[in-house]
Amino acid sequence: MDIFNAWQLWCIAGVVFFIIEMFTPVMFFFNLALACFIAAICAACGILPIVQVIIFAVFSVIFLIWLRPVLVRYKNKPENETVDMYTGKAAKVIKTVTKDGGRIYIFDEEWPAVSLNENDVFNEGELVIIAKTENMVMYVERKNSN
Repeated sequence: MDIFNAWQLWCIAGVVFFIIEMFTPVMFFFNLALACFIAAICAACGILPIVQVIIFAVFSVIFLIWLRPVLVRYKNKPENETVDMYTGKAAKVIKTVTKDGGRIYIFDEEWPAVSLNENDVFNEGELVIIAKTENMVMYVERKNSN
């Protein structure tokens, strides 16, 4: 009597690869883990062990060639890229904005805001332009009237 079935061994190998990926985030072992899980499905369906190994090898290569570049590109994406999309956009003041703080409303979201120029004060209801973002705080300036 076997201690483990083949599909269980493939699953254990996949989990081990995931754990290794957590400690060495190079998006290599993640692909091997996915291939292990595909081989586990094949083993559970009763496919011969040699075919399981071939399927693991083929899917490992496929994932490394096509999936890894996508994962690496996604992993290396700048963290504040989504917040930077607000720069240059108009927002509505919902709580008076001064150099010490306030709140603005843009794209159905409420954000903390600070006036870019120390002397500027923006009252509730005014439209302002987001000049820059830092640490999830929007720095706003007066909207030109043209």
